Amino acid sequence: MKGLYVHIPFCEHICFYCDFAKRVPKDQHMIDEYLNHLISEINLYESHFDSIETIYIGGGTPSMLNTIQTEKLLKHLSLIKPSEYTIEVNPESYTKEKGMLYKKFGINRISLGVQTFNQKILNALNRKHTNQQVDETVSHLREIGIHNINLDLIYALPKQNIADLEFDLEYIHKLNPTHVSAYSLILEEKTVFYHEYLKGNFKIMDEDLEAQMYQKIIQCLTNDGYEHYEISNFCKPGYQSKHNLIYWSMGEYIGVGVGAHGLIDGYRTQNHRVLSDYNIQPQLEKTLQTLEMNLQDELIFGLRKIQGIDILELEHKYDFKLLNRYPKLIEKIDQGLVSYQDGILKLTEKGIFLGNQVFMVFI
Repeated sequence: MKGLYVHIPFCEHICFYCDFAKRVPKDQHMIDEYLNHLISEINLYESHFDSIETIYIGGGTPSMLNTIQTEKLLKHLSLIKPSEYTIEVNPESYTKEKGMLYKKFGINRISLGVQTFNQKILNALNRKHTNQQVDETVSHLREIGIHNINLDLIYALPKQNIADLEFDLEYIHKLNPTHVSAYSLILEEKTVFYHEYLKGNFKIMDEDLEAQMYQKIIQCLTNDGYEHYEISNFCKPGYQSKHNLIYWSMGEYIGVGVGAHGLIDGYRTQNHRVLSDYNIQPQLEKTLQTLEMNLQDELIFGLRKIQGIDILELEHKYDFKLLNRYPKLIEKIDQGLVSYQDGILKLTEKGIFLGNQVFMVFI
């Protein structure tokens, strides 16, 4: 499969944990100008349109575009006919009119930025939606026939405890989405939380408690019938994220918009993160991938998938022997972090919690 990622950098407010390319727009003209440059960049890849099978519109907050701006972008993308078509939505900026536009232009998957259902913690993250808005958004999407809904969840949040997480998981059980993405909070540079951390006002969660939370998420979601198919992702049968599987399987994808990354025609691409620079020239750099780079990426991204990697296939593709190339991997096998049986390399239940220790072997 080949994918297209489209980045909308604008937000009505900045979440305190977010490190993605984003900004609060000065006015509507800034958004309109950006969309013109974005569409021009999309046109550069017109020769790929027929082979694109997934589109993912992310951000930022794509749902903050007004209806005219939304229609302008989606109308241009309508030249592409993907099998999976996702847009990220924040509950507070969703309207029934926007939902009908999504449906009209073939969007069949919504990724809803929920993060937590605890209003006090939401406020601490500088999130502006309410649980009622989440309920109303999910209800309307189903009403208009968009049933493939992902909920984004963040755990290991400031002052969060196991009871808070259990409440989130009970709420997810009630909403019964087709997909859940659950990520632990990572302290990223150039975020409000990071600056608070430098001033001594932010405390990182204890690793043991974070591991307990992750274990609780796995237990509850698998009990609810979700397949744990990637370290941070869970789905009902048949609802894996096709677009994200492209990333994890080293498929080709085009990245357009501020800060977007791509992997196309053997090159990794990276766009400017600053809006003014992007509007002059979208692409910051384009790097030809070597076989060594591709092998490293296939091992790291492939191990994120719970099913693991077919090493025999990989050894044939890259003409190498796994344990000869990476002898330190034997230590990780002995530690019980990774298993290597019948030609399949995968993280163990213990290794899923400590995946970065395994990934470092390949860097």
